[in-house]
Amino acid sequence: MMRRILTFCACATVFGVLAFGETLTGRLLDSTCYDQQKSAATCDPTASTSTFALLVSGKAYKLDDGGKIAEALKSRADRSSDPNGKVSTQIMAKVTGAKEGNMVKVEEVEVQ
Repeated sequence: MMRRILTFCACATVFGVLAFGETLTGRLLDSTCYDQQKSAATCDPTASTSTFALLVSGKAYKLDDGGKIAEALKSRADRSSDPNGKVSTQIMAKVTGAKEGNMVKVEEVEVQ
């Protein structure tokens, strides 16, 4: 009986660790633009961007929580001079979340 309990606890611990978020760092993109153009060259996010992607080592991951990311973009220091204009090019972001295929369920975001 004790062996079963220990085995169950060990399995629960392993699966619990696997469920924690992964941290990805890369270039933040306008997901709609990237889907249409299949290139990151002109797909930097703007104040009106509502869907985001993160380009990491040549692979784009769609980010499921545009609200957190949009807020992080608005609070950037370089936005204070023109909050409605285009943000500076090639914005880097660090995203923590659960990766599911090419989608990341965002838990935390840090725009750099």
